[in-house]
Amino acid sequence: MAQEQGGFPKIRQPEFQRMRVTLTIGVIGLCVASYILGAWQGISTTMPPSIMYTKTQCGDGILRASNTSSGRSSRAHLDFQAHHQVGLNESSFAAEKFPPCQLKYSEYTPCQDPRRARKFPKIMMQYRERHCPRKEERFRCLIPAPLNYKNPFKWPQSRDYAWYDNIPHRELSIEKAVQNWIQVEGNRFRFPGGGTMFPHGADAYIDDIDALISLTDGSIRTALDTGCGVASWGAYLIKRNIIAMSFAPRDSHEAQVQFALERGVPAMIGVMSTDRIPYPARAFDMAHCSRCLIPWNKLDGIYLIEVDRVLRPGGYWILSGPPIHWKRHFKGWERTEEDLKQEQDGIEDLAKRLCWKKVVEKGDLAIWQKPINHMECVNSRKADETPQICQSNDVDSAWYKKMETCISPLPDVNSEDEVAGGVLEKWPKRAFAVPPRITRGSVSGLTAEKFQEDNKLWAERVDYYKKLIPPLAKGRYRNVMDMNAGMGGFAAALMKYPLWAMNVVPSGSVHDSLGVIYERGFIGTYQDWCEAFSTYPRTYDLIHADKIFSFYQGR
Repeated sequence: MAQEQGGFPKIRQPEFQRMRVTLTIGVIGLCVASYILGAWQGISTTMPPSIMYTKTQCGDGILRASNTSSGRSSRAHLDFQAHHQVGLNESSFAAEKFPPCQLKYSEYTPCQDPRRARKFPKIMMQYRERHCPRKEERFRCLIPAPLNYKNPFKWPQSRDYAWYDNIPHRELSIEKAVQNWIQVEGNRFRFPGGGTMFPHGADAYIDDIDALISLTDGSIRTALDTGCGVASWGAYLIKRNIIAMSFAPRDSHEAQVQFALERGVPAMIGVMSTDRIPYPARAFDMAHCSRCLIPWNKLDGIYLIEVDRVLRPGGYWILSGPPIHWKRHFKGWERTEEDLKQEQDGIEDLAKRLCWKKVVEKGDLAIWQKPINHMECVNSRKADETPQICQSNDVDSAWYKKMETCISPLPDVNSEDEVAGGVLEKWPKRAFAVPPRITRGSVSGLTAEKFQEDNKLWAERVDYYKKLIPPLAKGRYRNVMDMNAGMGGFAAALMKYPLWAMNVVPSGSVHDSLGVIYERGFIGTYQDWCEAFSTYPRTYDLIHADKIFSFYQGR
C-alpha cells in the first residue's frame, strides 16, 4: 500500500466519503433519540414545587415558593418554566422610553408632595404623612437634576460642605443664621455643625451627652433623631461609631433631609403623626429630640409611647429644648413659666408610667432610661393605670400601622436582672455576632447556621463587586441602599469602606428580618416597592437589588 511521508497509509477517497456519511447519520439519530427521551421525561415526571401567591395591601401577588410534595421524587425534575417574566404589550415588544420631566419637578417626592399634602387634615400632622399618588397620577418621566448639578463632595469633606447648585435653597441659612445650621460661602454651603439647642456645634453638644452617659464603649450603636433638622447630631456621631436614623418632615424648612443626605448622613423624610414610624420594636439604643416640637405630653402620650416601642430595653431617651431648663429659657421661647412647668411635669409623669427611670437632668439636657424588662413594671402596675400594656404581641409591624396608646410588651424574662429579648454584644463585635432574635427563634426560618452562611456569601460577593466597580473601594460611594436586605449581610460586608447602608426589608416579606439587622448594629426601614421611597431625588450613590424582582413578580 502506498504511504505518505509520515508513514501512515493513505485512505482512498470513496472509503472516506462513506465513513463521513455513516458518522453524520449516527449523530442525527442520537439527537433525535435524546429529544424523544427528554420530551417523554418532561411529560411523565411530577410537577416542580408549586408557587403560592399571597395578597398584599395593593392587591397584587408576592411570589413565595413552597414545596407541596410529600416527598422527593426519585426522578430529576426538569423545570423549563421562565422564573423572571416581564409583562409585555402583546402588540409591541419595544421597551418604553421615558422622557425627562419638567425642571420644576427636580425635587419631586411622590409620597410627600406638598401640593397633595394640602388635601389632608392638619390635625396630628396627618398632611405630612405619606400620601402616594394614585396610579393615574403617577409620573412616567425621568426626574431631572437641577441646572449645573455637580457630583457631591466625597466623605468626610461632604459632612461640612455641599454644592449650592445641587440644593438651591438659602432659606435655612437665613432663618437659622444665629443657630449655625448652615452658611452660604460662594457656590457652596458650609455646615458648621450648629443646631437650635447647640449653636456652638454638635461636637461639643455630644461631648456634653457623653459626660452623662457613655457614648464610646460600644454599648450604644444605633440612634434615632426625631425632627433632625440638617442632621448635624447624626453627622458628628459617626466618628464615635454611632449611626443615627434621622428623620424630619418635608415642611417649611426647605430640604432639610435633602441637605442631610447630600452631606452623606443617613436620613429619611418622616413625621410623628398617626402611623407608627417604619422601624421594628427594640431597634434603637438611644433616641433624641432637640427642640423637635413634638407634643410629648399630649394625645395620651402617644408619641412617647411610640418612642418606647422602638427603644431597646435599657435604651436612653434624650430631650433638650422646651421644656427642659425652662427657668432660664422661657423668655426666649416666648412662653409662660406656668405653661412650661406644666409641660415638663406632664412628661415626667408619663415617663414614670412608662416605667422609665430619669437618669439625669443637667443644664439643657434631660435623659431617661427604659427598663431592661417589664417584670417590675407589670407587678407594680395598678389595674386602672394608663397606659396599659398592649394585649397584642404584633410590635414589629410598622408599615401603615396606626400608633397605639398602650405600651408594647417586651419578651418574657425569668428574673428582674435579665434583659428582655437578649443581651447584645458591644460594637463592633455586634455586627457578626448571631443576633438574639435568631438564637431565640423569634424569626421563623432563620438559624445561626443560615446567618453564618449568609455572611460568608456576601463577603465573597462584595469582593467580586469590588472588581466590577473599582470606585467602591475608593470612597466614591457614600450613601448605599439595599432594596432587599435579608439579614444585613451585604451591609456587613461593606463595613470596611467609608459608607453607610440603608437596609430595606420589603413589607410582607416571609421573614421579617429588620429587627435582626438592627440587632447587628445597622439601620434600615420597611418599604413597599410598589410605592416611592421617602427620600429626595439623587440621594443614593449605589442601589443594590437582590431577588427584588422575583419578590414583586406579577405586581
